[in-house]
Amino acid sequence: MKAEVSNKKGLLALSPLLVFLLLYLFLSIAADDFYAVPLTVAFLVASLYSLFIIRGESVSQRFAHLADGAAAPGIMQMLWIFILAGAFAATAKQMGAIDATIHLALAAVPPGFVLGSLFLAACFISLSTGTSVGTIAALVPIAGSMAEQTGAGTAMMVAIVVGGAYFGDNLSFISDTTIMATQTLGCEMKDKFRANIWIALPAAVICLVLYGCMPAVNVEPDRLHDVFYPAILPYIYIIVASLAGMNVQLVLASATFLAGLMGIATGTLTPFGWLRAMNDGIMGMSELIIVTLLAAGLMQVIRQAGGIDWLMKLFNNRNGSRKKAELSMAAMVVLTDFCTANNTIAILSVGPLAKQLAQRYGIAAKRAASILDTFSCLAQGIIPYGAQMLIASGLAAVNPLDIIPYLYYPYILGAVAFVYIIADPLTPFRGNKQTV
Repeated sequence: MKAEVSNKKGLLALSPLLVFLLLYLFLSIAADDFYAVPLTVAFLVASLYSLFIIRGESVSQRFAHLADGAAAPGIMQMLWIFILAGAFAATAKQMGAIDATIHLALAAVPPGFVLGSLFLAACFISLSTGTSVGTIAALVPIAGSMAEQTGAGTAMMVAIVVGGAYFGDNLSFISDTTIMATQTLGCEMKDKFRANIWIALPAAVICLVLYGCMPAVNVEPDRLHDVFYPAILPYIYIIVASLAGMNVQLVLASATFLAGLMGIATGTLTPFGWLRAMNDGIMGMSELIIVTLLAAGLMQVIRQAGGIDWLMKLFNNRNGSRKKAELSMAAMVVLTDFCTANNTIAILSVGPLAKQLAQRYGIAAKRAASILDTFSCLAQGIIPYGAQMLIASGLAAVNPLDIIPYLYYPYILGAVAFVYIIADPLTPFRGNKQTV
């Protein structure tokens, strides 16, 4: 680590991130819409600005740093995972896997245990599909209908769905945040899952007990359909194969092949329809892929200018410790998510520094990835201007601020994650000394 980086040079090196955040925040606040400013444009402006902070090099050399960051092996591997995940997700949706998963989850809802069952349904769907937005879009209208039938508060019913949606967003093998956290920190998905489950599962159990202690709400869901069980097999295959240790690219490619063949065999897909579905899924990942390339190039320039070294020098003091480093990771990803309203981008932005901290303090890569993913989901789950909250409030016709007090799972998740860092419990993954 280059220890001799002056404060002036360090702040100048980090200024592209400040430009990105100020540009995004200022224009979003001015437009009164956090989705009025495309992330691609904000990162492009910050990347172009970053070229001016490096002295003594030609324009071509400066652009070369951007290209080197974007072309790093880890970034290229991440992009392949995004492409394959997009192809699989669209194929699975087109062949009916999402609908079957939703119907199965709702069919298992006991009429006398609606609150807890609705939460479990959201957890199951989001874990299977890897999308909190999709889970919310599917279940919030049903939750609103349940609220009307029972007289229960609509905001509370919607909050149950939103909370459960983040359980899967935090753990699913095909979630954007899981892919970003594991690839940025350099760990296997199955290892991150095993570390992360010690945070997410206790939080979910506590939340489930809390819902069970509330007054019973009795309702028979009015949107049940027959469950086509074979359509769920691709999601089950993803989970089992990933936990078994199969290469993630191979898992996604084979799962796409399985879902496509099943769709053709059952008549829900045609061969050309399958090809179009894969194309739609891949193109749906295009913005994330472009943002990833821009952000990776930007971080390489910041690293080249000494920004990462300067930050590491701040953490490399006598009072530094592993716990403080982990709390710093959590605080940085939460703050970044508050600024960007996007937990995937928050992980991508904080990841390089988190990796340096993990190396400096001997933190296992899977543990660091778990902390980043968990706290990014905590932040995204409670901000009223996040995409998930806006979709939920729009579908249920309630104010996002009315939903926030009932978001028990994100709050409990944050508390459990904090204890996880402070108490440093003896869990099976502690014995693994592998760091980033």
